Order: sequence, then C-alpha cells, then structure tokens
Amino acid sequence: MQNAITEVLAGRRVESVSGGGWLDLRLDGEVTVRVAHEFRFAAPSFAAPEEVGHFFPGLTVQPSAALLALAGRSVDTARITLAGGLELDFAGGGALSVPPHAQLAPWSVRTAAGVACEALPGGEVRWSAQEDS
Repeated sequence: MQNAITEVLAGRRVESVSGGGWLDLRLDGEVTVRVAHEFRFAAPSFAAPEEVGHFFPGLTVQPSAALLALAGRSVDTARITLAGGLELDFAGGGALSVPPHAQLAPWSVRTAAGVACEALPGGEVRWSAQEDS
C-alpha cells in the first residue's frame, strides 16, 4: 500500500488551490489533497532557477502565484516516502513535498466519501477501506 497513492492521484488535474489554516489542492474526480502542516513547494521560474515556497505551523497559507498556477495541471507522480511523507510532481513543473511529523497529522487525501489516506503522527499512513474498490 506504500505507493498505492500513485493510483489515487497520478493523472488527476488540479481544479483549484486554496489556503487558510491549511493548503487544499482540489483535483478532478472529487479528490482533495490537504496539507495541514509544514510543506515545501518548488516551481520553475523564469526569473530564478526555481521558486520555493514554505508553510510553517501556526501561519495561514496564502497560496503563492506559483501554487495558484497549478490549477489546470495534472499530477505526474505521487509517492509516499518510507518515513510517511508525501511527494507530488506536476506536469509542466513543480514539486510539493510534505515531510512526516512526530506529533501531528501533516497531510491527507480526501474523496467525496471521506478520508481515503492520511499521514498520522509519527509517520504512519492509514488507508480507508474505500480505496480498495
């Protein structure tokens, strides 16, 4: 199950990007990637080699222009790291990396039916039964 996330996310198009107390990437097929803790986003930039954005706990997320530019792009690759982090690469450039956290649940993948997959404190990843179908 470690990288079954590829089957869930790869090829899905980003419909919208929103912020607030967390970062939500709403994908086609009623799937949302929610990042509720620290993350790093690197995107190619014409002005510099790459633009890097960070989110830290306790701050609200105001999506950068580079994050907002993900709308309309597809997830090229998705993987869960051995430590329980989430890594997404996007068509046209851009990489989102969410590390595991010892005490907090840093990310989840949600569908219309509820949480499909989520990182738990300490790096464990829990899948719901709905993704077996």
